[in-house]
Formats: sequence, C-alpha cells, structure tokens
Amino acid sequence: MRQYRYYDFLMAAFVTVLLCSNLIGPAKVGYISFPFHLPLLGDNLSFGAGNLFFPLGYIFGDVLTEVYGYARARKVIWAGFGAMIFASVMAWVIVYLPPSPAEPFNQQVQPAVEILFGNTWRIVLASIVAFWAGDFVNSFVMAKMKVLTQGRKLWTRTIGSTIVGQAVDSVLFYPVAFAGIWSFDTLLAVILFNWGFKITVEILMTPATYWIVNRLKQAESEDYFDTDTDFTPFSLKV
Repeated sequence: MRQYRYYDFLMAAFVTVLLCSNLIGPAKVGYISFPFHLPLLGDNLSFGAGNLFFPLGYIFGDVLTEVYGYARARKVIWAGFGAMIFASVMAWVIVYLPPSPAEPFNQQVQPAVEILFGNTWRIVLASIVAFWAGDFVNSFVMAKMKVLTQGRKLWTRTIGSTIVGQAVDSVLFYPVAFAGIWSFDTLLAVILFNWGFKITVEILMTPATYWIVNRLKQAESEDYFDTDTDFTPFSLKV
C-alpha cells in the first residue's frame, strides 16, 4: 500500500472542520437582512453560523477524491462519522453530568453549557445522517465524473458533486431536525438558501481548489481514477 505525505493532514483537517462546524457553529444563529424582497426567502433570513464554514468540508472531500480516489476519501468520511458520534456522546455526558456544588462557578456555567451543547436528539441524528449521506454522494459523483471527463474540467466535478451532495445533505438535515417545528415554507426557504449558499462557496473557492489539487498531485505523484472501484460505502478497503 502506498504511503502519502499529506493524506493524513487532509484527514485531520476534514475532521476538524466537520467537528467545529457541528459543535461551535450551532452555538449562534446568524442573521441577514436583504435590501429587497427575495422569492421564498423574504426580506431577512436566520441561519446557523456553522454554515459559514461547513462547505469547507466538501472542498476537502473534493480534493481527497480527486487526488487519492474514492476509497481513501471513504476512510476519511468514516473517520468524520466516528468523530461526530464521539463528540455527540461526549456533549451529552458533559451536559447531564451533575455539576459539583463545591464549585460555585459550575452553577453559573451549567445553563450556558446546556444551551451551547444540549442539542436535541433530532438535531444530532440529522447532523450525523445528513453528513454521512451527503459526503458519500459527493465523493461518488466526483469520482464518476472524473472517469467520464477523463480527468479534464475539474470545475465541473467540484461544482457538480457539490450540487448533488449538498442537496442530499440539506434535504435530509432540515426535515429530520425541524419538521413539525418549522412551517413548510420556512423549511423550504432554509433548505434552498443553504443549498445555494454552499454551492456559491464551492464556486468561489474553485481557484484555490485548483491550486491545492495541482500541488498535491505533483507532491504525491498521484492522480487516481476510480475505474475499477467498489463504491459501496460500507468498507474501509483501499
């Protein structure tokens, strides 16, 4: 099995972005006021602050699949999946662990801890399922399009895979987390906004993606094509 210089660093970066987006991001709701009325969105929109950084995870996923192939990207997705489960369990334990009465500061901190890390089971489940499905779809589309385009026009793969992968992510996350709590119109507006926003980030980051991919291919002497790959997500084989 080949050894790569930067693969492990990309895995660590991917997992870091994923955890921070899901743990730090939900702590604050951002707000945008539009100078004009937009269809479905209206005059303003609230959104989870983590959405500003979550698209970076898809960019890392694109780079991993483009350079190292689907099978190695699959290992990274499973690493992120495991990290999210551990973080969710740890957050649940920290929130519900009784604070020591001997430390007065604990009594002040406990309400803030519950607000910041006390996500409902629906939000936790939605985050894990949407990430898992969306990232695998993103990587699958990226790998298939690379073979179809014979490695040309990288931008079509990065943007195309994000369009499909982020659609799956958004369509799964918001209904699972908020159906029955938000109205249908609100759900639809948030799904469309977040989907469009993440695609926009991917488009704007295309020059940086090109630069990173080209440098990595040269440094690793690798440009993997998934011509005979088993695309099952339920494997760690490379």
